[in-house]
Amino acid sequence: MAEIKIICWNVNGLRAVYRRDFLPWLQKESPDILCLQETKATPADLPVELRQPSGYYSYWNNPARKGYAGVGTYCRRLPAEILTDLRLPPLDTEGRVLVTHFTDFTLYIIYFPNGKKDSVRLQYKLDFYEAVLEDMEARRQQGESLIICGDYNTAHQEIDLARPKENEKISGFLPVERAWLDKIVALGYIDIFRRLHPEPGQYTWWDMKTRARERDIGWRIDYFFLTPDLLPAVKDASILKEIIGSDHCPIQLILKTT
Repeated sequence: MAEIKIICWNVNGLRAVYRRDFLPWLQKESPDILCLQETKATPADLPVELRQPSGYYSYWNNPARKGYAGVGTYCRRLPAEILTDLRLPPLDTEGRVLVTHFTDFTLYIIYFPNGKKDSVRLQYKLDFYEAVLEDMEARRQQGESLIICGDYNTAHQEIDLARPKENEKISGFLPVERAWLDKIVALGYIDIFRRLHPEPGQYTWWDMKTRARERDIGWRIDYFFLTPDLLPAVKDASILKEIIGSDHCPIQLILKTT
């Protein structure tokens, strides 16, 4: 039985992790699909071996603003379709979405907005959430199996961060943000890591300024959510905590294929 390995990573600057042995790591891990967020670089900014590593197709979505946001993917299989927006112009200006459609599933790679700056930015984040959900549900109603991965910029439950009480009024753990995650769970989408690993102390992001990673004072804000029809195909979901180079660590999903 064959497998599909999907790795998702907010690299906080693709050129930065490139200088920290990113390509040897990619060669060693050899994922079938690597989903990148916060690339902070256009293809023109990248050396050719990073723009399109050997054995991979590569696709990118970047905003006009230099050094900001951006998502990308390397995939060994040629997608049937690539989309770089949600068809909603006000929300499609920051290079935050790639939708890759394969024969057996549709994969969303998303760098969700951060709402900490101010109330305007928080509302943008909430509007973005709703636009994503509308797009997801439209595809689901057409019979597509969905995987939605990326940096969601919100910890869902108290178990998903080391210090929930201290962060109740901080964007990233606000009730209104967490309610959206409640909503997608109620609609049947599965947080596959939490389904397989109910234990606490599992984080994907640590504040660099406070050296929180050294003390493991973290947040779990990077997720794979799946539609229920894909659950029988799941072999494993994990957090690759040992991989350094960013303030996030990668997460991994392995699917069985026939």
